[in-house]
Amino acid sequence: MIEATRDTVLALDGITKRFGDTLANDAISLELARGEILALLGENGAGKTTLMTILFGHYTADAGSIAVFGRPLPPGRPRAAIEAGIGMVHQHFTLADNLTVLDNVMLGTEPLWRPRSDRRAARRRLEDLAARFGLEVHADARVGDLSVGERQRVEILKSLYRDARILILDEPTAVLTPQESERLFATLARMAAEGLSIVFISHKLGEVLAASRRIVVLRAGRAVAERETAATDRHELAELMVGQRLTEPRRQPLDPGAPVFALDGVDLPRAGGSALAGVDLTVREREIVGVVGVAGNGQAGLAALASGLAAPRAGRLALFGEPVRRPSPARFVAAGVGRIPEDRHGSGVVGDMAVWENAILERARDPAFARHGWLRQGAALAFARRLIADFDIRCPGPRARTALLSGGNMQKLILGRILSADPRFILANQPTRGLDVGAIAYVHGQLLAARERGAGVLLISEDLDEVLALADRVAVIHGGRLTAPQPAGELDTRRLGLLMAGHWGEAGHAA
Repeated sequence: MIEATRDTVLALDGITKRFGDTLANDAISLELARGEILALLGENGAGKTTLMTILFGHYTADAGSIAVFGRPLPPGRPRAAIEAGIGMVHQHFTLADNLTVLDNVMLGTEPLWRPRSDRRAARRRLEDLAARFGLEVHADARVGDLSVGERQRVEILKSLYRDARILILDEPTAVLTPQESERLFATLARMAAEGLSIVFISHKLGEVLAASRRIVVLRAGRAVAERETAATDRHELAELMVGQRLTEPRRQPLDPGAPVFALDGVDLPRAGGSALAGVDLTVREREIVGVVGVAGNGQAGLAALASGLAAPRAGRLALFGEPVRRPSPARFVAAGVGRIPEDRHGSGVVGDMAVWENAILERARDPAFARHGWLRQGAALAFARRLIADFDIRCPGPRARTALLSGGNMQKLILGRILSADPRFILANQPTRGLDVGAIAYVHGQLLAARERGAGVLLISEDLDEVLALADRVAVIHGGRLTAPQPAGELDTRRLGLLMAGHWGEAGHAA
């Protein structure tokens, strides 16, 4: 039983939640003080989001209780949580793109029987909150036209507008650039100084150490450790998260072989801000070529070319030394291309389909899984069971809905599907975005192992440390143009940051 102090604003006591045979939360207790930033740290699937979703009333705990400002919180009632002063910003935003910022913030805050909406007062209140907490955003801007960072500000303002005194942030930097993340941390510090209390859900060690005062570590649904942020470090936290010492895989020197993917003077029409101009790039066997850049500078177009989703408007695209005139995803997969998409939820898997169905998604017509137009479900299930075992995919079984998997396990499923086909060229587009340290180390190890087996890898990432650790050569993309790839050993994060900002100097185009 937690003994709340005078400054305690939130106390969770013995929270337990099961989903079938899965124990998502196992008798978790924690408390939050006024003006405190508490980090809830753990691997994907450790129970962090489930715990906070219970707090906000979307789930009802099987056991345990919650007190807010000393008063019991009725379970399973989001409205009660909001009225108690709790606000939650979900990892996937819940905004109406076709409405303005002001409309989104006001939505649901006025009685239906009010004859006229007081938009003037609402605007004034919104602008005051934005100025007070440094959350700059234009009230009349259409949400669909905002950047990801601006949308997150709107989500936070929605909670503050509803008088939130406790703010829950679920993986708040998962879709932010490093610059946007730094700005968010400054905002959180300002909020805490004003007396707001914040629960910061994350699996990223660096940002947890940068933003929080205290850290609670969850593992397999249990609270296994609590640390003052100033008294711990990355190594201890990583070990607490995964339950064992974590060994990072290392790139070994290899001689590159023949080209597996090449672009020569390629232009790509603008599509969703993904235009490319005069891009030259070659990826060879037994090498990883990293491409870094601020989001929206042409990465989507480059990934579309590498996965067969787009054809150049000008220039030449070659796969395994042969020119490709009519690219298509099916042709690329059949030729030996493995594709790790940027959005594992939207284009990597079909969430409503079973694990076994996603396991054969790109090979459903393969004779191993189909005969005379009929699907061989037994063979597909056996294949999925092998993937689950070989790639440590933690799920109830091959018949489970894929949407129930954590982000890390979903990524392992995609990796297993790709690597089991022994691809000669792999597109790895943001392969570890949103993953915890254990899953990141696993993905990195699999990519390096594929390189050692002879595959060429195009790694597109916004994580500079990841690219410098994995890539043999690194290029920077900015404004749809690509620098000449340089040996990773000759680069550092400072120089890459300047190149990402467009300060190319003599870098020029790739050769």
